[in-house]
Amino acid sequence: MTAGQAQAETPSAGPELRGTGDLGVVIERATGSVALVDTTQRKVLRHVEGFGDLSHASVKFTRDARRAFVFGRDGGLTRLDLLTGEVDGRIIQGGNSIGGAISQDGRFVAVGNYEPGGVKVFDTETMELVIDVPATYERPDGTTDQAKVVGVVDVPGNIFVFSLFEAGEIWTLDMSTEEPELTKYRDVGSMPYDALITANGRYYIAGLFGEDGMALLDLWHPENGVKRILPDYGRGEERLPVFKMPHLEGWAMAGTQAFFPAVGRNEVLVADTSDWSLTNRIEVHGQPIFVMSRPDERQVWVTFAHPLNDKVQVIDTQTHEVIETLEPGKSILHKEFTPRGEQIWISARDSNEVVIYDTRTFEELARLPAESPSGIFFTHRAHKIGL
Repeated sequence: MTAGQAQAETPSAGPELRGTGDLGVVIERATGSVALVDTTQRKVLRHVEGFGDLSHASVKFTRDARRAFVFGRDGGLTRLDLLTGEVDGRIIQGGNSIGGAISQDGRFVAVGNYEPGGVKVFDTETMELVIDVPATYERPDGTTDQAKVVGVVDVPGNIFVFSLFEAGEIWTLDMSTEEPELTKYRDVGSMPYDALITANGRYYIAGLFGEDGMALLDLWHPENGVKRILPDYGRGEERLPVFKMPHLEGWAMAGTQAFFPAVGRNEVLVADTSDWSLTNRIEVHGQPIFVMSRPDERQVWVTFAHPLNDKVQVIDTQTHEVIETLEPGKSILHKEFTPRGEQIWISARDSNEVVIYDTRTFEELARLPAESPSGIFFTHRAHKIGL
């Protein structure tokens, strides 16, 4: 064998030859970095810097689960290559972005902005701007302004759906045609502050900060417009103090039941998804923020607002009883199940750790170092509607 032949047969340097199905990222809010993690080996592969202000951040994965788009509070849109562990694209596209979505075909990434209010859509490969949609609305006095955009999700048909906080509107942006088509649903309720999409992509539900109840758009029948559901959902006539508004993205769906956080109350609420009527109230440790279902829908895991954010509780979806209370560390909020639900990873922000539990035995499996960890995102999200 000649030297030239030997050189030709030597593998070239590059990313490790591996899949990405058991990878994920943990937001490290204090340092503007993320921890790249391996859920099979339960370890941190590396800490990656350069993401800007991550005091409120979220992550979406590309269709091939090779890259993660990180949306930062400073308006940054940053792309991370999961195989090289390096940032391979970053732009400052707005003044304050809190989330976004990737289209069904994987071609577009949409960013929802507080400042200036609106949605910007970029090409996922080139990161070039495709369309800018200002969230312009008319005030009661006839003047116009731009609303904060919240609750950006993707739905089947290459459509993005989002809510306008000050405007009380829900818009859809259809990216399936050469000229994107915008549809506006007005007067949906006072101050939609967050939203979710059901796993099948049918129902888009926005929580209302300014009044009790929620706004529902049936995307199978958009011609019916937006209707109001759960009129008892909210702070009620007592207008109880709210320490932190609940997040709606992690609503727990279990069969025909939906489990979701009460506003300002130490309760998890249960609704019948056939008619969206409230069927039960489950007393829990504190004001719930994230109410998430294990993938098999047998359990719901709940985290809480300050000052009672030191515990995690587990609810049996059949009996509606709290069956376990765990104390992973200080300032518990964010969590993520592995794809089939055998583990749950929980951020203990003020303990600077991610704590991993077996969801069947509740045994603690590992503790991983992280700098003020918050959101945890695994790559199986790449193949789920709205995640």
